[in-house]
Amino acid sequence: MEIRPHILLIITLLFSLSGELQAEDLAPSTSSAESILFFQPGNKPVWLDEITDRLEESERRLNRLEAGSSFSIEQAGYAENALGDDTSALLDRIAVLEEKWNKLEASEAKKKADAKKKTTFKVGGRVHYDYWDFSDTTNGINAFEHPSGPLAGTDPENRWAFRRVRLEFKGDIQESMFWRLQVDFANPQTPALKDVYIGFKELPNNQTVRIGHQKRPIGLDAWNSSRFNIFMERPLVVESMNEDARRLGITVYGHTDDESLNWQYGIFQLENSSTDGAVIGDAKQYSLNARTTATPWYDETSGGRGYFHWGVSFMAANPDGDNTAATTNGNEARFRTRFSNRSSTRWLNTNRIAGTEWFETVGFETMLNIGSLQLGGEFQHTWLQRDNTTPGTGPDLNFQGYYGQVSYFLTGEHIPIKRTVGSIGRIKPFENFFLVEKCCGGTGRGWGAWQVAARYGMVDLSDNDIRGGVGRLATAGVNWYWTPYSRVQANLLYGDISDHSPVLGLTGGHSLTLGIRFAANF
Repeated sequence: MEIRPHILLIITLLFSLSGELQAEDLAPSTSSAESILFFQPGNKPVWLDEITDRLEESERRLNRLEAGSSFSIEQAGYAENALGDDTSALLDRIAVLEEKWNKLEASEAKKKADAKKKTTFKVGGRVHYDYWDFSDTTNGINAFEHPSGPLAGTDPENRWAFRRVRLEFKGDIQESMFWRLQVDFANPQTPALKDVYIGFKELPNNQTVRIGHQKRPIGLDAWNSSRFNIFMERPLVVESMNEDARRLGITVYGHTDDESLNWQYGIFQLENSSTDGAVIGDAKQYSLNARTTATPWYDETSGGRGYFHWGVSFMAANPDGDNTAATTNGNEARFRTRFSNRSSTRWLNTNRIAGTEWFETVGFETMLNIGSLQLGGEFQHTWLQRDNTTPGTGPDLNFQGYYGQVSYFLTGEHIPIKRTVGSIGRIKPFENFFLVEKCCGGTGRGWGAWQVAARYGMVDLSDNDIRGGVGRLATAGVNWYWTPYSRVQANLLYGDISDHSPVLGLTGGHSLTLGIRFAANF
């Protein structure tokens, strides 16, 4: 009969403490190297050191048991005929416990197996509430903000507004599939689809497949979640080259066993269907997207406080450049962005570019993290080819942009990286923010995590006859993390726009903007 080492230990301690066994009931056997504690009349152990030896031996046996070994009473130095009738009864009771233990383990294993056969359901979400103060703007910025109507030429108005009010539902579909549904209600009149897809998991080479509305893999900052990004809004180049990021499509995700290399690739519709959930029309406007990143240096010993990340991404798109008023599809060769704030209009904008047959975007990204310090940046370039027949067409075009940023935790935390997908992860303060009364008087407090950051970026959307504008923007930021799931962000932005197509006779200007965000996710 086999008995677990921890049960043998219980028997030993019972024998040594109960005082029910005499020397004649359990005689020491010096011939066995694995005999249990020796007893003398008076029911006290002779060698206390042997107790320690037996405890250590039990630990070793438990380790071997977990490795697949088994131990019997005879192997442990027991013989039922040497223990007496009372001990035999005790062993019988232990055998019953063993049997119940085995049944419990089998039951738990069955529950886990059955759970994999069911559809699971989890709820999550995020709330981002913003304040934007347009402290100083020149006439050119005012014209870009209000190009027409009764407010034409007036300055941008300050505002309190929800940036995101997002509900998320997700889960598994039995063993091999998963699903996700995410909708944003920041504008209650027009909810917007975010991640809405189904997929297959645990495919060969650590791969998964997603089918539905999802992010296109272009660049780092767009790939990061808004829950974790360092700044309130994405850089100019990221938003202009990959506006709103998500489209209907199919994507494959994969990574190597050691997580040092990952990849994503897929095919997507070009039209943005976030508000209507559909792409209607005969024009076949698609893009092929691919991204691969690596972390050739990752400091395992520090828990990932040090790493180097680099990546490259590519998109080839085929828009409908010769669409007419009778075409339901819109021409999706358009590049535009706000000035990393929540203005009413996009101050940098090429509008839809007539005659576009193809455009290709290449991006390069990198991050270096050393403890609390992180440096990072991206560069993206777009080549656009136009036909020579569509009214309003012109020569081929080139757009490009970049940004560089630095951040530092004053309280010692670091920005983690999710190596399987090439994005940053959740920041966990060493100490949460709290302020409570102590039961014995006074106040208890925690300060959370504090991070300072700076970013400079540029995007050039003006070439030949297309004058979307050249924007340059510097941003200083402070992040106060209350918990891993809540924070306050403050960004001060100063920038200028030039080489813009004339609006109310103006082609450029500069602005100073302050933004504050209260953010929480669950």
